[in-house]
Amino acid sequence: MSHTRWDITDVDRAQEGYQEARRAHLFGKALRDRRTALGITRTQLAARADMSQAAISCLEHGGSTPTIPILERLAMALGSTLHLDIAPNSDLSVSFTSQAA
Repeated sequence: MSHTRWDITDVDRAQEGYQEARRAHLFGKALRDRRTALGITRTQLAARADMSQAAISCLEHGGSTPTIPILERLAMALGSTLHLDIAPNSDLSVSFTSQAA
């Protein structure tokens, strides 16, 4: 039995579709990490952000790219500041940090 190994080339990485999926994945990971650090469920976050649990799940799994209003709602629902560092030809940096009291 043999398995096919999928190699992602530099050409693949340069394609916009790959980059968009990577950005969605990085945002989803940051969202999930912050939510779990706060000890809240997807359902609780959805209620706080006035969204559905399915929408939160989709975002956390990198299945969609959030709009600016959604980013604002999520940051507010998490009581956090959202940091996005976007620079041409470099990795995206996404993090949520606690808001100063």
